[in-house]
Amino acid sequence: MSIKEALGKKKEAVESILQSFLAEEKGFDRTGREAMNYSLMAPGKRIRPILVGEAFSLCKGKEEEVLLPVLHSFMAAIEMIHSFSLCHDDLPAMDNDRVRRGQDSTWAHFTEAQGILAGDALSLYAFQAVLETFQKEKRKNPLLSRYEGRVLSALLVLSRESGIDGMVGGQVVDLEKEGQPLSEEELFFIMEKKTAALLRASLLIGAILGGAGEKVQEEIALYGEKLGLAFQIQDDILDEISTTEELGKPVHSDTEEGKTTAYSLYGRERAEEKVREYTEDAISALKSLKEKVLVEVDHAFTTKDNASANRDNAENTTLGNAGKKSESIMPKRKSLLSKQAEESYIFLKELAVYLASRKN
Repeated sequence: MSIKEALGKKKEAVESILQSFLAEEKGFDRTGREAMNYSLMAPGKRIRPILVGEAFSLCKGKEEEVLLPVLHSFMAAIEMIHSFSLCHDDLPAMDNDRVRRGQDSTWAHFTEAQGILAGDALSLYAFQAVLETFQKEKRKNPLLSRYEGRVLSALLVLSRESGIDGMVGGQVVDLEKEGQPLSEEELFFIMEKKTAALLRASLLIGAILGGAGEKVQEEIALYGEKLGLAFQIQDDILDEISTTEELGKPVHSDTEEGKTTAYSLYGRERAEEKVREYTEDAISALKSLKEKVLVEVDHAFTTKDNASANRDNAENTTLGNAGKKSESIMPKRKSLLSKQAEESYIFLKELAVYLASRKN
């Protein structure tokens, strides 16, 4: 299966998940709910929720499968946060874009005020979706309480990377510096915050829910950061060389607004080199990540097998067989990722290359 086909299949799965978390369109506030759903279900790549799922698959063990409903709520939540950012980004007070993803932007379809409120509502509904899902699943299975720390850590990542320390912080600087020439340092601050932060958050959330240790989290965050920078620079290039029909949104808008982009700072050739560099950095981080995942898996298996061996030795001693060696004393090294984890690793590797060469 090609990466494009794999993305299409995963996107369909995400669409189904998003449908299950739509706000119910009824009541006196129905218009607001319709605006939320309109924004959330607008055509898109669904890269962020896909990354949440792939990071989880790469890091999880069998016992983590009980977290699937919670995982799905986080996948929906990250797309809600992304949609909220687009709602606000398109507003007249910001980018003043009437077209998004090939259709009217939320404010243009409803009103400017409803566009603001839809973004506000989505930013909060994201957390509501996760917390309600976790609460409901705990009632079904009280043992889920053992994962509360992971859920809280993942929520912290989501709030930090979408707020002033992440995406919103990048937008603050982007607006403040509009029409002014940016230094390379300022430009990369904006790109890292506005784009890379949510991609990094998506991967970290999946890894945390999957039980990843600190070193694995560091590498997957680095992969997300480099992927995000390559993605944004390619986006800047496409904004200059594509048509509105190809991108599904207005083109040349950054140039018309006097914004500094990677394209305007470096020129096309150097910008394309930067995309390749960051893509290579992302793949390098991914390879290092794979090794660290294997180390963590080995440690988990060794710990489990040693515990089993100690129990066996205790039983042998009790039975008067202290001289007999239990086979479980010698833990077997698990030198390969699980099939599902290996598939996720390959997908993430191919995704980095695909996004760097995309045409829309």
